[in-house]
Amino acid sequence: MPLPDIGRRTVLGAAAATAPALLGLSAPAHAAPETPRKPHLLPGGGDLGPNVLVFDPSTPDIQARLDEVFRRQESAQFGTGRYALLFKPGTYHGLNAQLGFYTSIAGLGLSPDDTTINGDVTVDAGWFGGNATQNFWRSAENLALVPANGTNRWAVAQAAPFRRMHVRGGLDLEPTGYGWASGGYIADSRIDGQVGPYSQQQWYTRDSAIGSWLNGVWNMVFSGVEGAPAQSFPNPPYTTLDTTPVSREKPFLYVDRAGAFHVFLPAKRTAARGVTWGNGTPGGTSLPLSRFYVAKPGVSAATLNQALAQGLHLLLTPGIYHLDRPVQVNRPNTVVLGLGYATLIPDNGVTALRVADVDGVRLAGLLIDAGPVNSPTLLEVGPRGAHKDHSANPTTVQDVFVRIGGAGPGKATTSMVINSRHTIVDHTWVWRADHGDGVGWETNRADYGIVVNGDDVLCTGLFVEHFNKYDVQWYGQRGRTIFFQNEKAYDAPNQAAIQNGAVKGYAAYKVGDHVTAHEGWGLGSYCFYNVDPSIVQHHGFAAPDHPGVRFHDLLVVSLGGQGQYEHVINETGAPTSGTSTVPSTVVSYP
Repeated sequence: MPLPDIGRRTVLGAAAATAPALLGLSAPAHAAPETPRKPHLLPGGGDLGPNVLVFDPSTPDIQARLDEVFRRQESAQFGTGRYALLFKPGTYHGLNAQLGFYTSIAGLGLSPDDTTINGDVTVDAGWFGGNATQNFWRSAENLALVPANGTNRWAVAQAAPFRRMHVRGGLDLEPTGYGWASGGYIADSRIDGQVGPYSQQQWYTRDSAIGSWLNGVWNMVFSGVEGAPAQSFPNPPYTTLDTTPVSREKPFLYVDRAGAFHVFLPAKRTAARGVTWGNGTPGGTSLPLSRFYVAKPGVSAATLNQALAQGLHLLLTPGIYHLDRPVQVNRPNTVVLGLGYATLIPDNGVTALRVADVDGVRLAGLLIDAGPVNSPTLLEVGPRGAHKDHSANPTTVQDVFVRIGGAGPGKATTSMVINSRHTIVDHTWVWRADHGDGVGWETNRADYGIVVNGDDVLCTGLFVEHFNKYDVQWYGQRGRTIFFQNEKAYDAPNQAAIQNGAVKGYAAYKVGDHVTAHEGWGLGSYCFYNVDPSIVQHHGFAAPDHPGVRFHDLLVVSLGGQGQYEHVINETGAPTSGTSTVPSTVVSYP
């Protein structure tokens, strides 16, 4: 039974109708032949579609509607449903918004405190026997929560951002029963009480404020976080930077006092610390929805490109978009914003999304799912050889996730290529699937995860896993990574399959031999070679020996002895310890 179509009757943009002059009515039969006309202009603004549910405090039966979405999405790990749950400013009482797969919840104020839920936004793992390691692809943004029992539960794994949230209480990151958990990411958020990660193996928190932090398992990283624990890696495993070098928060949808929709574009910050919204209106600019082409599933790549060529931005409503050609972003300051994990699938081996070497493009809130025909690349930021200085106005790639396999056979030689200088990649999970449909060493072949060719690129919250060869290759100068989480491919059939010349295995994170300046903080790689547990990985990290190439707080882990590492980085670091799942660490390199 279809969900109630709340969005259609509450969400109207300023330019939903097309002017009669643009309708292109055919000429009378007696008219002289016309000169061919330009394509009809596409309208900006409009309806957000049936899978965007918009609530206000007077909406009846909110809990029932939330529960219906959750029933559909709780265990639909590779399903086609996509939903965005949007709450207009005001106060809501007695709600528990349980979030399943491909579900985003967000407030529609300029500040999280504009939209208060007296209740919870919950992620737990009952669907998977209390194991939270597969709680992917869901998000919470721009809300204030007053948890019913004083503590909100957010037991997530990868691709599940918690952004711009105010928890007036505590936040637990583990599932009920303290089962396994493998996440996660917090940014621009304030948690008044204690954050309890408990069983979470790793976590990255950026530009936030917390009351306190309880514990750490392997790798807890903080940058620009008020209240963060002091630097102490590896015991406890805290990596703490006082500030984040450069950050610019993700664009978000909001409504003005007249009820019209806009997209807010937060300003860039340097040496950032704490939340952006704590002292009045946040810094940044705003665009009305009429400046966006509001795309619906089924629209063609040609139409998306026409909208971009007209000067419109793109707002992709929840659903799946098949592309027979790349979506090409050529204009500076273009915004491509997805709602509810809008998913791009390239057909016939094309690249899904390309960005020119221009200033200030913002890509956010998208899932790119490889198609069955091999794509050489899935996302390209800047063409090969891009060299322009974008330091004043960088391109940002935020909550843009890539998947190869799982939902069906998919292949891509390289998932993401960053050629433009000064690009900020802020929270991504680039995943060659280890479970689901279309999974096998050659079935979902994907040799490389991320390749960085551009100089001065910054990655904050980098999750890249299971590629057949290198997970990350970095060839640009002065690159920086704050937090990296990796698992090597589980399904390597034998040692020969991963042999890299004379080296046993491909490093998870490889810095090019010519690079003279690079820095990383809080980087971890894990192996679980369950097809052939005798496989040996020489090291997790490889980099040139140069004083300008520096790493802080590295670790490798063998999960239950299913494969081993001989070193952490290059020839440095002790081997992993047999069947004991204990990290081998290097605090500083060189």
